[in-house]
Amino acid sequence: MPADFGSLRVAAMESRRATEMAKLIEKHGGIAYVSPSLREVPIEPNRAAIEFAYRVMTGEITYVIFLTGVGFRHLLRAIERHVDVSLFLNALSDITTLCRGPKPVAAMREVGLMPTYRVGEPNTWRELLQLVDTTAPVQNQNVGVQEYGVSNTSLIAGLEARGARVTTIQVYRWDFPEDVAPLQQNVRAICDSQRDVLLLTSAHQVVNMLRMADQMQLTDRLRGRLRSMTIGSIGPTTTEMLRECELHVDFEPPHPKLGHLIAEAAKRCTALATYKKVSTMIDPHSGQRQPLPSHDSLFMRACRGEATERTPIWLMRQAGRYMQEYREVRAKQSFLELCKNPRLCSEVMCTAVDRLGVDAAIIFSDLLPILEPMGFQLEFVKGDGPVIHNPVRHAEDMARVFELTDLEPLDFVFETVRQTRADLPAEIPLIGFAGSPFTLASYAIEGGGSRQYVYTKQLMYSDQATWHLLMERLAQGVIGYLNAQIAAGAQVVQLFDSWAGCLGPADYTEFVLPHMKRIFEAIVPGVPVINFATGNPELLPLLRGDRRTVVGIDWRIPLDTAWQRVGYDRPVQGNLDPTVLLGEPETIRQRADVVLQQAQGRPGHIFNLGHGVLQQTPVENVIALVEYVKAVSG
Repeated sequence: MPADFGSLRVAAMESRRATEMAKLIEKHGGIAYVSPSLREVPIEPNRAAIEFAYRVMTGEITYVIFLTGVGFRHLLRAIERHVDVSLFLNALSDITTLCRGPKPVAAMREVGLMPTYRVGEPNTWRELLQLVDTTAPVQNQNVGVQEYGVSNTSLIAGLEARGARVTTIQVYRWDFPEDVAPLQQNVRAICDSQRDVLLLTSAHQVVNMLRMADQMQLTDRLRGRLRSMTIGSIGPTTTEMLRECELHVDFEPPHPKLGHLIAEAAKRCTALATYKKVSTMIDPHSGQRQPLPSHDSLFMRACRGEATERTPIWLMRQAGRYMQEYREVRAKQSFLELCKNPRLCSEVMCTAVDRLGVDAAIIFSDLLPILEPMGFQLEFVKGDGPVIHNPVRHAEDMARVFELTDLEPLDFVFETVRQTRADLPAEIPLIGFAGSPFTLASYAIEGGGSRQYVYTKQLMYSDQATWHLLMERLAQGVIGYLNAQIAAGAQVVQLFDSWAGCLGPADYTEFVLPHMKRIFEAIVPGVPVINFATGNPELLPLLRGDRRTVVGIDWRIPLDTAWQRVGYDRPVQGNLDPTVLLGEPETIRQRADVVLQQAQGRPGHIFNLGHGVLQQTPVENVIALVEYVKAVSG
């Protein structure tokens, strides 16, 4: 049975396939409002197109890139009265041609041609340049680029940097549809909170939607309302345009196709709508829902890879035994009793945030309570830490490991999220968290802490079916656990894989990565996820997750080297050695400077430790670090 929108009101700006899109939305249980937003207007007369055709026919242009199918067809129509089209097509068949995706390929097939090369999904200019680099070099070539309405400056610059002499040919421009009334109606309805979801299938729809809002003098209202709507983009090109226009994107489908976009939207929008409600507030003046002030905080912007006035900072284990206030609360109950008291959990975290002056809070909890409703007997033993009294060692032990279908036993964690969100200042974001499946599995198998992970690796290597079954159940539990925290008010979630460093890249790829991918696919889209696996820098390229992932980095590798391995398209968090905070103030400042210098001012750096604050740390040193980073990172 297909995923269901649950009668959400879905706006879309599709023109060419508007009827088909409306039917697909309705098939998936949505109420469709599809308003054409643009039309391609051929440039007539087009002397540049005619000249371009002659240059291809005379051999002056030796390499042609077609970016759209409609553009290829418009090009043929633009030249047909002035050029022998059959000679032009013959000339194209003798030179290198490259198509960006399936639509220009289909257009070429209509006239009996096949391109030399075809760019793979998601069919953006980046994949095009990758193909040029690996297979279809352009150095010293006269390259013609058929453009689509507007010039792609990034593509042209990339081709020229690779030694091409580029000639661009524009065959049509984008304009409003002849009947703009449906578009105006959709824009006005969005402003009046009568739409829940917006789906966009091209970058130009974004531009024309904003142009129409400007004409209607509704730009500010439209932008304000879009902040609390769910927005789906068909692929990276549309996503880039949304971000250029300072609009957020909640999700993309796995393949940049219309059917995939609708299916993905139906699957994700109900959870997203719940999250939007708890992460917004009612504006007393307009009566509309607006994002919490924390949505545009330094921390949240850095999580999204956006530029910030200074580097945001928070610290793992920032509410802990090094603080007198925490020790006083902890002295009156066991650790597990404290974790199950939402009011006290909120108190210790809010106290830490207030005293330290950090830019984000993380809920006070532990990695392991999720294991109890799955059938594990958990105890925190003084001096020994957590102990699992019924570890999993053999296939038959899996009979007592339950799937986490009922989250009610963990409601104390979700109440901690709600209580902490209510008690925090509105501008401070709240982070939820869970242990990653490998770390949870290691506790469940070893029965507690370990140095060699002998039982864990023995099961992993000797009984892969049991291993993957355990990991699947843990991954599914983590998905439900984190999504419930998001629904309760967490704006970011962090995955802690504290023990993954015992694995090499090959074992991580085989035994862990498939389950991590499943988690990333299922966590509420648009919510940043910090993926932190400590102990082995060689794992960093495997921690990239999806496009909303922030990669946590420990202190065992310089930040600049780590970021290069991760890829600069992902934000990073880290990475001061926690033991530095045991040193003198001058040493702390020097080491903090090193981390900031290695970040080089790139957007998307969140200052943190490479692990949690140590129990022996003087609280004054922690405060000094926070104040120093806030003072100098601007």
